[in-house]
Amino acid sequence: MSRWKAAGIHLAISLVLATSIGAVLYFLWFPPPYFIAAGASKLMLVLMGVDISIGPLLTLLAANPRKPRRLLRLDLSIIAALQTLAFGYGIHAIAAARPIFIVAEADRFVLVAADEISDADLAQGDLPAFRKRSWTGPMLVGAIPPSSSEGAAFALKVLSSGKDIDRLPRFYVPYEQIVGRFISHTKSLDQLVKATPDQHRQLRQLQTAMGGNPLLALPLLRGDQDFTVILSPKTKKPLKILAIDAW
Repeated sequence: MSRWKAAGIHLAISLVLATSIGAVLYFLWFPPPYFIAAGASKLMLVLMGVDISIGPLLTLLAANPRKPRRLLRLDLSIIAALQTLAFGYGIHAIAAARPIFIVAEADRFVLVAADEISDADLAQGDLPAFRKRSWTGPMLVGAIPPSSSEGAAFALKVLSSGKDIDRLPRFYVPYEQIVGRFISHTKSLDQLVKATPDQHRQLRQLQTAMGGNPLLALPLLRGDQDFTVILSPKTKKPLKILAIDAW
């Protein structure tokens, strides 16, 4: 077998595997509309770059038909092992970064990843759904801060630990429980003054598709990046997320 044929077979296998993993990421771990905001596009590009590029390229270099068969098998086994290790590490990193909660907190949404909540904090959730890391996309929840009598002590804990209520499931409640007062902080699409012309065009198209009821907007925090969640005026749940600073 020529080295080009061997590399082609390796590339075909890698493409099938990468496509399958990409489907899992898009439809389960990072479902729309959270795919871009959760950083899945960058993570998937890195994973596919390793899986599709490095493995077949190494096969192309190593698969010399003049090599003894035993040595060729050894080289290809080492390449497969290295690619499997790199691929496994990539999947592990992506699984840790998958969003598990979208927390409605005060006047914003906060996207919380699997590795941003400790097991000890997770175990303190009031409901069973708040005590586990979902593998089928993030759960939309609300968060209610502690009472005024506990507020000062809690503020000190936040300063010392760096964990606000969005990362403490003991403060979580069903989204429906807080949506009435939470939705009062929304903005209209006209108030998104930092949107680009292309983003304004997307917003107009979305508004047209949804009919006459004005769409609602709220900020979404993800790390040090700002996004805007476009909410359905009917369900009060996210429809789309755009890279717009809504503040």
